[in-house]
Amino acid sequence: QVQLVESGGGLVQAGGSLRLSCAASGRTFSLYNMGWFRQASGKEREFVAAINWNGASTYYADSVKGRFTISRDNAKNTVYLQMGSLKPADTAVYYCTQGGGMGYRRPSDYAYWGQGPQVTVSS
Repeated sequence: QVQLVESGGGLVQAGGSLRLSCAASGRTFSLYNMGWFRQASGKEREFVAAINWNGASTYYADSVKGRFTISRDNAKNTVYLQMGSLKPADTAVYYCTQGGGMGYRRPSDYAYWGQGPQVTVSS
């Protein structure tokens, strides 16, 4: 059974930083793309960032490019999202995802989802 356990959410002031972590178990972590999505209250879930199986390729939403960095440690079965220069618009529940398909930017490209920590950015 695949489990994705996120940590690192919380409350931060605008301009600050947070790092989210997602520990995966249940299947061979290094074989799969990993991603982060977010969902703000009353809005649809949206793509944030993704990383391919070996970390050689990364993908970002335009809204976070240059501020967020996705990385992975296959030895620790963990993916990270370093978030910087945070804005109130970044406030959302952030979901870690593990891939099942070939793409990166759509929810349907992913097979498993974590519970999602809340990230709140105050102005």
